[in-house]
Amino acid sequence: MHSVIQDIIKSTEERVKLINHSQCDRYSSSEKRDIVAAIEKKRQEGKVAVIAEVKPASPRRKLKDIPPEDAAVIAKLMEDAGAVAISVLTEPQFFRGSLDNLLAVRETVSIPVLRKDFIINGIQIEEVGSDIVLLIASVLGESVREMVRLVRSKGMEPLVEVHNKEELDIALSTDARLIGVNNRDLSTLETDLEVTSRLAPLIRKYDTENGTRHMIISESGISNAADVRKVIEAGADGILVGTSIIESDDVYAKTKELVEALR
Repeated sequence: MHSVIQDIIKSTEERVKLINHSQCDRYSSSEKRDIVAAIEKKRQEGKVAVIAEVKPASPRRKLKDIPPEDAAVIAKLMEDAGAVAISVLTEPQFFRGSLDNLLAVRETVSIPVLRKDFIINGIQIEEVGSDIVLLIASVLGESVREMVRLVRSKGMEPLVEVHNKEELDIALSTDARLIGVNNRDLSTLETDLEVTSRLAPLIRKYDTENGTRHMIISESGISNAADVRKVIEAGADGILVGTSIIESDDVYAKTKELVEALR
């Protein structure tokens, strides 16, 4: 694990200690939005299922200040451009995200909303409601199984993120329907779209042999239509994109470009 990721986990451990148990679930979402059905519908339309991300920063650099009111505006532009869901960073120190951004976005859009954070403790699942919750296999290890159960018990959809076959095997042993293939290696922070090309066929093979159906989301390193076509042709059902959209001069136009990348 890269030292930056280790620092984020340490910071998250301190943040978890400060969560007020008595306030948990006060922001629970009453009606969950079905991301699996939304992805299927987008694919039937011949478009790309883009999970567009409200991303203020990455550990290496700040992108832009995004307070809740701006997060809502950005998310609405992404929705109008055809995004299938909105990912919202809630890690505050390294990604400059917030729960307030998540709440503002979910109140504004009608599509599913993903909470993207470093979930390491079940209390974080209780902390706030969303439609989808990111669970990182390299961070959670075998405990990802219990986290998947907890997320699903709350009526939310777990997105289990993997980078290699060992992590994929753990993810496939759970009830998660969404598998996120992270093209970024968290031990080096380098990206390679070939990760999706390697892992997507393994997921398809598993589904064929076991009568299951997983949705594959390619994450990280996707910047343009050519990148989109590469991972979709490799077997991805959708993509998660943050940096290239936020850095663009026109959030709506960039999101739409990726949504329409197969046309």
